[in-house]
Amino acid sequence: MSVSLSSLILLPIWISMAQIQQGGPDEKEKTTALKDLLSRIDLDELMKKDEPPLDFPDTLEGFEYAFNEKGQLRHIKTGEPFVFNYREDLHRWNQKRYEALGEIITKYVYELLEKDCNLKKISIPVDATESEPKSFIFMSEDALTNPQKLMVLIHGSGVVRAGQWARRLIINEDLDSGTQIPFIKRAMDEGYGVIVLNPNENYIEVEKPKIPVQSSSDSSDEPAEKRERKDKVSKETKKRRDFYEKYRNPQREKEMMQLYIRENGSPEEHAVYVWDHFIAQSAAEKVFFVAHSYGGLAFVELMIQREADVKSKVTAVALTDSVHNVWHQEAGKTVREWMRENCCNWVSSSEPLDTSVESMLPDCPRVSAGGFFTN
Repeated sequence: MSVSLSSLILLPIWISMAQIQQGGPDEKEKTTALKDLLSRIDLDELMKKDEPPLDFPDTLEGFEYAFNEKGQLRHIKTGEPFVFNYREDLHRWNQKRYEALGEIITKYVYELLEKDCNLKKISIPVDATESEPKSFIFMSEDALTNPQKLMVLIHGSGVVRAGQWARRLIINEDLDSGTQIPFIKRAMDEGYGVIVLNPNENYIEVEKPKIPVQSSSDSSDEPAEKRERKDKVSKETKKRRDFYEKYRNPQREKEMMQLYIRENGSPEEHAVYVWDHFIAQSAAEKVFFVAHSYGGLAFVELMIQREADVKSKVTAVALTDSVHNVWHQEAGKTVREWMRENCCNWVSSSEPLDTSVESMLPDCPRVSAGGFFTN
């Protein structure tokens, strides 16, 4: 087991301080001296030796990876699959690197939806002002005009975005396993219009404005001596907090705040919004849903809120490892009855494909996915 350089240097000092603090008042001077020594150590420099800067490429080429003809992510020079533990014993850095690559892949999949699948990117809310936060969905040219059938795809929770089922599968397996592209292409080949939801794009992040700290001496009528003591305590507290923060997070990241997208602040809100403004307005006689994981919960919530409309327009729903719960979501009897007749939930199971799997809930049939779907 390896130990970081900063830990090796700081551990004896922390131990000494702990031992001294167990002594009597005469040991206070030694404690003060050790604290002074710690305050002089440049933790930023120490930690930089442990953890490289959190500065990653913004392109696949920059990461030296590319998707081959089989849709597999491979290193440009070695041909090897993606390696998570790029630097040993630096899990946080490796995780940040993985997340940075994931963001690039999200944009790459968006490009594939437009270029390979010929989908249109539609901004929402439809009446958004220039300055307000926005999200988007993807639709085929005939999504609203196809008079016969429409396919709607909803992914699960987490980091995935429109066009993805599972980021992990995209990175470690291939594009066909982890994206919705095979579903989209087959649906379009069979004459369906297509709408791809984006239920996890609920907000934008902006840097949190810094609020200036007002000194207590500027706004207090207390005696000068008392104000000085309070200011001294405040400065010492801040110094200790900053000292800890430097050790815990030497590469301090920007503080961000979330600005939620109107009427699309959650997957459930998003599903209802897209239904009201697009799916319900479509010309399709028959609408079909494919919803994975939390997408199944979002569909059930849509069903509860728009029961009559959904029943009149939706023909069938294919759920995959859906996490919906008709009791927790308080789905009524008529909703549960409709789901038993019109929904099927393919779940992870070692049983052969389409083998019936026992369910604890009185909603829709559950059958084995035969290992095809993974959260």
